[in-house]
Amino acid sequence: MTTAHPPLDAIFWNTLTGPHARHASGVGGARRYAAGFSPIIAFADPGAADFAALTPFCAPGEVFYCEGWQGDCPDGWRIDAETTMLRMVWDPRVITVDSAPHAVALGPQHVDAAVALAALCRPGPFGPRTIELGNYYGYLEGGDQGRLIAMAGQRMRVPGYTEISGVCTHPDAQGRGLARQLMGKLIDQQMQAGQLPFLHVMRANRQAHDFYERMGFVDYLESTVRVLSRIDTAPARA
Repeated sequence: MTTAHPPLDAIFWNTLTGPHARHASGVGGARRYAAGFSPIIAFADPGAADFAALTPFCAPGEVFYCEGWQGDCPDGWRIDAETTMLRMVWDPRVITVDSAPHAVALGPQHVDAAVALAALCRPGPFGPRTIELGNYYGYLEGGDQGRLIAMAGQRMRVPGYTEISGVCTHPDAQGRGLARQLMGKLIDQQMQAGQLPFLHVMRANRQAHDFYERMGFVDYLESTVRVLSRIDTAPARA
C-alpha cells in the first residue's frame, strides 16, 4: 500500500500559497509563479478553475503548465498539449550519500547556461529565475568558465517535502552518471534536513521514470497536465 503524503496531493497550489507565495502572483483561488520563474499555474479547486482571477496576471503569449484542470478552455486561452504526469516520492529506507562532492553550486552567473541546457533537454517548465527557488548544482566541462553539461536542483516545497527538478544532462555527456550523482547530492542534503524528496516525470518518458525508480523513487500519484497559452482576444485595429 502506498504511503499517503497529503501535502503532495495539491503540491502546486500548496507551494504557491505557502513557501513560495513571495514568488507568486494571483488572487482568490488562482496563482502563478511570477514571470521569470517556472511557468506554472495552480488553482485552489482545479474542478472549478478560476481563470477570471488568473487572467489579469498573465500576458498574451505566455505559456503555462497546469496540473489537474480538465474543464473547457475559457476565452482568452488555448490548450496546446495534454498529457499525464507521475509524482514520485523517495523511499526513505534507501541509504543516501553525497555522490557529487565536487559539483558546482549554480548562481546568477550560470543562468544563461542553465536556461540553454533546459531548452535542449526539456526537463519541464523552467525559467531564468528557477534556480533561485532552491539549491542547484551542475558540472562544468573545462573549468569554472566551461560549458554546463549537467544540472539538477530544487523547486517546489512544503514543510517536510522538497522537489528535485531541472534534471538535465547534455547529449554529449550522457552515460557518465552525472544526473545520478547530482540527484544523489540533493537527496542526501534533503534527507539530512528532514525533507523527503519527490519529483515529477511525464508518463510517456519511460526511460526517465525507470531511472528514477532504480534510484529509489516510488510512484505516488498520476495526474493530468495541460500546457496552455494566454492569447490576445482584443479585436484587430483597422
